[in-house]
Amino acid sequence: MPLRHRRPGREGRALPARQAYADGNPEPVPMTDGMAVPLMGLAATFAPSRIFDASSYPSGGAGMAGTASDVLRFLEAIRTGGGPILKPETVGLMVHDQVGATAQTQGPGWGFGYGWAVLDDPALTGTPQAAGTLQWGGAYGHSWFIDRKNGLSVVALTNTAFEGMAGAFPTDVRNAVYE
Repeated sequence: MPLRHRRPGREGRALPARQAYADGNPEPVPMTDGMAVPLMGLAATFAPSRIFDASSYPSGGAGMAGTASDVLRFLEAIRTGGGPILKPETVGLMVHDQVGATAQTQGPGWGFGYGWAVLDDPALTGTPQAAGTLQWGGAYGHSWFIDRKNGLSVVALTNTAFEGMAGAFPTDVRNAVYE
């Protein structure tokens, strides 16, 4: 089933789900190996074909693929204490900020635990999320958060870098969940 890329005020056109896209104006552009995609004054070089190459080296940062259901199952395990994937003691360490909110890993008020950003001070962020919310995303266009205090695990998988990770889309999803 094709994913729909939406821009504010536009209906968006169907994009093939298996194709990776880079942010573009007015529409996303198909991503190719070696393409440099700008983000905050820098650029990341992508190799979207490597996920389909069985001989490519393992990469925790760009070598995993899964379904929203798979990711949600993992997030729910973290939200509910870890089982059956991790020990509760391990999750207990992972969900606490290890570096302090001055790290601003997702902006003001966000620190970092063992694996993801941890919200220390919601007042600094303007977010409806509770203190202790866990959040992260991936360069190819996914984002997720776990708000343990409100009983929420939310995952959004897109195929558009960087909009799906750090554009308006994750903020719009978050706001819709709390409305």
